[in-house]
Amino acid sequence: MSSPAELTAENTQLKLRIKLLEEYIRLQNHQKYGASSEKDTSGQGQLFNEAEDVIEGSEEELEVVVPAHTRKKKKRVSIPADLPREEIVHDLPESEKICPHDGTALTHIGDESHEQLDIEPAKIKVLRHLRRKYACPCCEKHLITATKPAQPIEKSIASPGLLAYVTVSKYVDALPLYRQINIFKRIGVELERTTLANWMIKMGVLVQPLINLMLETCAEQRVLHMDETPLQVLNEPGKTAQSQSYMWVIATTQASVPVVLFHYSAGRGGDTPKQLLSDFKGALMVDGYEGYNALCVENQLTRLGCWAHARRKFIEAQRQQPKGKSSKVDVALGFIQKLYAIEKLSREESLDARRDIRQQQSAQVVEKLRKWLEKTLQNTPPKTTLGKAVHYLNNQWPRLIAYLDDAALPIDNNRAENSIRPFVIGRKNWLFASSQAGATASGNLYSLIETAKANGLEPYAYLKQVYTRLPQAQSLPEIEALLPWNIKPVVG
Repeated sequence: MSSPAELTAENTQLKLRIKLLEEYIRLQNHQKYGASSEKDTSGQGQLFNEAEDVIEGSEEELEVVVPAHTRKKKKRVSIPADLPREEIVHDLPESEKICPHDGTALTHIGDESHEQLDIEPAKIKVLRHLRRKYACPCCEKHLITATKPAQPIEKSIASPGLLAYVTVSKYVDALPLYRQINIFKRIGVELERTTLANWMIKMGVLVQPLINLMLETCAEQRVLHMDETPLQVLNEPGKTAQSQSYMWVIATTQASVPVVLFHYSAGRGGDTPKQLLSDFKGALMVDGYEGYNALCVENQLTRLGCWAHARRKFIEAQRQQPKGKSSKVDVALGFIQKLYAIEKLSREESLDARRDIRQQQSAQVVEKLRKWLEKTLQNTPPKTTLGKAVHYLNNQWPRLIAYLDDAALPIDNNRAENSIRPFVIGRKNWLFASSQAGATASGNLYSLIETAKANGLEPYAYLKQVYTRLPQAQSLPEIEALLPWNIKPVVG
């Protein structure tokens, strides 16, 4: 027969298990039916200035007031002034151009104007290259033919414009190749999906020199962001079709040289960041994944922790608490919200001023959050969602507070997460890559497109220019001239 102490311990374990299962059910329901946004709607802002005061009080008794919902009036859609206009005149019949009162002919005094946007389906044409041939009429021994500029795919029916169109349709508009085939069919052109796939692979190879230069540019930066996301590749040596590969992303923070670089890898190990950033010596902003640690240790990098990831774990815990009540999790979110508010208010300040603000105001918030964390660690079961959040915060603490020492360092990894989003959206449509060559090409083309967008370039116009000029480039300066930050955006 169990002793009272054993029964008490067993009862405590059962209560904890029930709590964990209830949290798991609430979390699964929220993931399935709830909003995915991390935007605070719980009234957490009411705790903004009082977060540090709650530590000594009864955290479970704080009421959270939900602000009233207010509607914002939507702006009316405007038509850009630089679009070409076609006038359609609606006139009166001649019989109505007479005044019914005295029979005088009416005078035209003006027009009432109403504009509509119109669009024509894609038009396709054939570029016929004629190479002039010449011969000497006297000796009939000299024959010469004009040369044709190098093409992105020699002896192919695909022009630079068509290749740019297919690229943008897949990697910007997330249209899988099989859907593009149907679109082409509607305008009278029969193409095969494998043909388009081969075109994209060859374009990925064509732009490799630009990708190499972009990677060299990343290595020269002071701060980099990095992240990774799963990718399914059907045909990989030694792996099943269901296994996961990864697409990695590197993003710069420097506004003068915006770079977004994607790289396919068959695995998620630390060898990939070591390979990509072997020459990098600055500060690296990443999440808590330890695969980056070998690179940081070997290159002696400053590893920065992401406050957005820390906040996300507390938001998951917040979703498990009863509605209308606040608790420890709201205190933590209040502190983190205050750190972000300080960043927002100091965004336009000089680096020196921002550093002083961080070391004074942010450091005070961090110190109070640390005291709260030490107290909470002692009485929070580690397997609960709140327990996981506080332990993540504690384990990442040195990396999270590293940004306080340098105003040029970011507070979170949102730059990388926002950069990788277009790939994630595209993946929902085309689901997987068929081969390693296709995955590599996708990484290269996403890199060029997202970097072009970050530099204010229209993707189709930029890619058409690259596909036209890059096959003819014979020197490094000619290739460097095609980097997105070396091309001025076209102003309409």
